[in-house]
Amino acid sequence: MDLDGVIDRYLLWYQGVKAKKGSVKFVIDCAAPVEDKVLDVASFEKYLQDRIKIDGNTGNLATAGVIISRERTKIIVSAPSDIKFPKRQLKYLSKRYLKKQQLRDYLRVIAASKNSYELRYFAISGGDDDAEEE
Repeated sequence: MDLDGVIDRYLLWYQGVKAKKGSVKFVIDCAAPVEDKVLDVASFEKYLQDRIKIDGNTGNLATAGVIISRERTKIIVSAPSDIKFPKRQLKYLSKRYLKKQQLRDYLRVIAASKNSYELRYFAISGGDDDAEEE
């Protein structure tokens, strides 16, 4: 039995398994503010494309294989699973965008599931009940 041939076949198999891992998708759902015409999804997508960092540098999304796409009220960020892409960075950038647009006082970023965030309005109670009782 040829040991070199076995090692070569194992390496080819290992590389194939390593390449099959796929990608990780993160979703930011902006349905509520977009329906009220408070938020522009196109400018939010552009902001994310300009600001997302890969390996400490902005602007190398294409070289890392990170894809940002948009569907009506959702922004989808797909990253290969071999790079470490933190979901937390999306929350941070979303909050910064809201602050820049002066919407941070009205909207918050909530983790809807393991791989998604949602922009929701703050639940503000009217406070009228106390005034009526007195």
